[in-house]
Parts: sequence; structure tokens; C-alpha cells
Amino acid sequence: MAHLPAPLLDVLRCPVTGSKLVQESDVLRSSSPGPDGPVTYRVDEGIPVLLRAAAGVTGP
Repeated sequence: MAHLPAPLLDVLRCPVTGSKLVQESDVLRSSSPGPDGPVTYRVDEGIPVLLRAAAGVTGP
């Protein structure tokens, strides 16, 4: 589990909701709910994967 540096988390935003991201274990969660609740993104080898499709979000 890679912890992302605080300065990076301060600038990262959820591509779906535009809200800040919070790291929980090895995933990032949006601080505001998306269409079906908080949006979750994986952290793959220390790299956040902030893709809508990877989060399971479809549509605009």
C-alpha cells in the first residue's frame, strides 16, 4: 500500500464530482457523492488511476 504525499492529495480532484480525494488504504474516494455514492479509484503501484471507466462510471 503506497501512501500518496499530502501535497499531491491537496491538488488531486475527482474527475466525476470535482471534489477532493481521500486516501483509504490502497484506494482514493471522492469526498462528495457521485451518481451512485462516493466514487472510488484504485492506486496502482503508487499511481492514482483517475479514469471514469476504471471507477465504473459511465455517461457524461
